[in-house]
Amino acid sequence: MNIGIEATSTYFPNEIETAAVLAEKTGIPENVIIDKFGLYQKHVADDTMHASDLAIAAARPILAKVDPLSIDVVIYFGSPHKDYHVWSSAPKIQYELGTKNAYAFEIMNVSSCFPIALKVAKDMLKSDQSIHNILLVGGCKESQIIDYDNPRSRFMFNFADGGSAVLVKRGAKMSDILESAITTDGSFHDDVRIPAGGSKRFASFETVEKREHYIDVVDPAGMKARLDPLSIPYFTEVIRKSLKKSGFTPEDIKILLPLHTKRSMFRELLQSLNLPEEKALYLDHHGHMSALDPCIGLHFASEQGKLEPGDIAVTVSAGTGYTWAATVIEWKGEKT
Repeated sequence: MNIGIEATSTYFPNEIETAAVLAEKTGIPENVIIDKFGLYQKHVADDTMHASDLAIAAARPILAKVDPLSIDVVIYFGSPHKDYHVWSSAPKIQYELGTKNAYAFEIMNVSSCFPIALKVAKDMLKSDQSIHNILLVGGCKESQIIDYDNPRSRFMFNFADGGSAVLVKRGAKMSDILESAITTDGSFHDDVRIPAGGSKRFASFETVEKREHYIDVVDPAGMKARLDPLSIPYFTEVIRKSLKKSGFTPEDIKILLPLHTKRSMFRELLQSLNLPEEKALYLDHHGHMSALDPCIGLHFASEQGKLEPGDIAVTVSAGTGYTWAATVIEWKGEKT
């Protein structure tokens, strides 16, 4: 019996930061933010909404149609920047959603995690016949970790806030989750991080004064010189491998669902696969939300009628460290 995604849902906070606002914060011209960085606007959460709350809000529409007591597992796959440090949001999400029969846990691989989470959910359902329904939920409030006064990292202004969720089950009528491919190049493990707050540099008055609790890039020029020649080849590799394992080729792709990147990288990726832009979903009105981007793209593709029965979609993402991951989905389109 097939294992697939049965339902998708998203949530975005009301507050919006436009390219004009971001231009004021960064000193980068508005037209450059739109044309080069591919961002017209992004959603930003207020002080009442955190990663767990955004994930909960995203999952509620699914559980309005599906009995919460039928969920066997709740997996949080979202941003590691959560409500608290050294804290699991999964139990809170399980409790607030009323999924009392589910056990809950988290997997985290920063921005690359959604294609990986699909593989984990599929493998769990395949190996354990007692599991029938898995709820994948993610939240992101990474707009909060940008230091606009730091020239090494303020280019990450596309970091945005939101939530997304999917229901994965055995016997799904909407889609089949096919194969995945994942690759890691750990030589980038030390390039991007929040310097303080962990065991290496525990929080102190000094770390706060030095603004070390925001995301930082140790050597932007050095990382770019090493990463640029590898990034598109690794993206292409995991996409092609996942498709080959699934019995398809890039020519079979109906829609590519990548994370949000600057526009030139997005176009380079499409060129490497010989795909036109209309065969990809680009989140230029939402920005980058950690691992959520391909999940949000899948929801938009479904809601906008971009997928028909038999179509092939590929979720693909990359996360600092660096890991590239892709998972193939075959659309069936039947909604319960």
